[in-house]
Amino acid sequence: MPAERVALVTGANQGVGFQVAKELAAAGVRVYVGSRDLGRGEAAAAEIGEGATALQIDVTDLASIAAAAGRIRDEHGRLDLLVSNAGISNTRGGTETPEEIAATSRASVASLDEVRAIWDVNVFGVLAVYQAMLPLLRESSDARIVNVSSGVGSLGSTADPSFPYRAMYGPGYAASKTAENAMTMAMMVELEGTGIKINLVSPGFTSTALNNYAGTDSLEDGSREVVRVALLGPDGPTGTFTRWKGETIPW
Repeated sequence: MPAERVALVTGANQGVGFQVAKELAAAGVRVYVGSRDLGRGEAAAAEIGEGATALQIDVTDLASIAAAAGRIRDEHGRLDLLVSNAGISNTRGGTETPEEIAATSRASVASLDEVRAIWDVNVFGVLAVYQAMLPLLRESSDARIVNVSSGVGSLGSTADPSFPYRAMYGPGYAASKTAENAMTMAMMVELEGTGIKINLVSPGFTSTALNNYAGTDSLEDGSREVVRVALLGPDGPTGTFTRWKGETIPW
């Protein structure tokens, strides 16, 4: 009988991360519910139930990331699936609509402090977690990384004047997702030939705290491509950037 798969989902106490962790646990995966606030992670894990374990991890804190990796190593000795989902769209506390944020986040007026804070989570946090978890992924016989990005980070799409989200592109959230895509490409290049697979996924415009619940997709709909790709078997593809269902997004 194959060993139970072990997964870490960052930012899993709410939103897409929570839904992904919930569905992975339902599929028989042993899931670490990564959360910056341990109490919120414990509440989420309790709601998910069997198969879910809260894990404190702040993707902007190297000591926190190292401690999380250490605990996974102590308890399982490996990691089979890493879903880097933690992300922020702004630092304003969820009181403004995406349109209001976009209007004050254009390249000419964007707060550099806010841009740095967003990039610290969405770009450098993804890289830091990758670096810490890669040794554990190397211990797996069937390892996969899923980085949760966004279609608004696609330069190919944004360069098209007809792209509906083109006017929303700014140096904060959207550009951070472009940079996350670039980080993922660097990981893809490094992992070629290693057996560790990596995929980039856009969950779509999902109603979460990330967009002050302005999204048009339900959590279930928004999470389904992340879950589908996360549950791909050893014969599944690597190096893809997709939205539901398997539709390729331009880089």
